[in-house]
Amino acid sequence: MNIEYINPFIEASQSVLKTAADMSVRLGKVYIRSAPFEAGTPLIEVGLIGKIHGTGQLSIPVELAKKIVSRMMGGMEVGVLDELAVSALSELANMIMGNTATILYNRGIGIDITTPKMTFGDGKKSLPPDTRTISVPLMIDGDGVMELNISVMAAA
Repeated sequence: MNIEYINPFIEASQSVLKTAADMSVRLGKVYIRSAPFEAGTPLIEVGLIGKIHGTGQLSIPVELAKKIVSRMMGGMEVGVLDELAVSALSELANMIMGNTATILYNRGIGIDITTPKMTFGDGKKSLPPDTRTISVPLMIDGDGVMELNISVMAAA
């Protein structure tokens, strides 16, 4: 996978989390994901179509997801991932992937994104078949780690 495809996802994630939730992000050690997502882990997936295609997924532990939503809502306490919280997390993914698409477009790589889809990890491998998935741990303000999982390839 070409690094020029990965960096825009990282740039967009850092920018959006700072703007939307006033959270700072440090990068963890990037790795190739082969293990399934932990059961019950919120997963927000956005499809990518165009000069590159694949998916971008955010994997967020439940407690961190509640903190992010709380910050996005101006500090309102979030006790459960209800319909409003799921909507906020989906919008977070939409903003990250939309900003990624803009960065890629400005670098000559045009893509479109699909509507975010939120599921909860079921302990099974829920990654696209026949693609390598790069996992980028995003360490957020000492509150936890959200993983940005990127499975993309150049269109034929």
